[in-house]
Amino acid sequence: MTPNDPFDYDGVNELVQAELTIDGTPRKVVMQANRNGFFYVLERATGKLLAANKFVKVTWAERIDMATGRPVWTAETKAALEGKTVQVFPSLVGGKNWHPMSFSPVTKLIYLNTMDFGWEYTPLPLDQVSNLKPGQPHYGVKRPWPYLFDDTVGRGHLRAIDPLTGESKWAVPFKSPNFSGTLVTAAGLVFTGRLTGEFMAVDSDTGKTLWEFQTSAGIVGQPITWEHNGKQYLTITNGATGPYVMRAGDPNLANVPAGGSLWTFKLFEEYSGPQRAASAN
Repeated sequence: MTPNDPFDYDGVNELVQAELTIDGTPRKVVMQANRNGFFYVLERATGKLLAANKFVKVTWAERIDMATGRPVWTAETKAALEGKTVQVFPSLVGGKNWHPMSFSPVTKLIYLNTMDFGWEYTPLPLDQVSNLKPGQPHYGVKRPWPYLFDDTVGRGHLRAIDPLTGESKWAVPFKSPNFSGTLVTAAGLVFTGRLTGEFMAVDSDTGKTLWEFQTSAGIVGQPITWEHNGKQYLTITNGATGPYVMRAGDPNLANVPAGGSLWTFKLFEEYSGPQRAASAN
């Protein structure tokens, strides 16, 4: 997916199985929102590539060759491979990091938190390898933590995307990116957490925030839902850490406690026509 992985995308993101109708034919697929910024859809039985589209800003590749599955390098990447400093989107954090996405069989949409920033990519000369001291890391490139982003748009988004096109039906911007996973329910609620500690529910059709609860620390956990004695519950862990939190210098996170606790809520759902409301105790 990213040959030789020069930008540290790894591509170890989770795989989600689903059934999609493509050109009028139901297909059993496996999907991945790769850190490299492309959303891949493959046929489960054969491995045939059915779709591969950008779901965030991508400058390192023009597109994916559907015949081979390999990227077509941009001028920026070609220049970087020649040793020049270039601006690359997404950054080494990726278009989506480890946090799991969710798929709704009802809306046929993927719900995920994206990282919407790039970085200055400067290859280091090979002669620096000979000057390394024992135990000293060598990445082959400079790794700046100040990222490239448009602060009027936000460093991250909660998105509902079409898996076959990569296009967002809606995208909610956040000053700091969300590193929490998402959970979508059959009733049309999408739950996720924020690095500033809010646990929230949004409408799966519109992205409108329906409910929000301030926990005691930043959230990077995965929300889960479960049932006990006929009642539905939601559980989320908080406690924000990781390279972005520790090294990015995000001013929005300066006073957020590190935390580390478990939160459980009981879910109630009320309907008023097409509108949805969520509340929790």
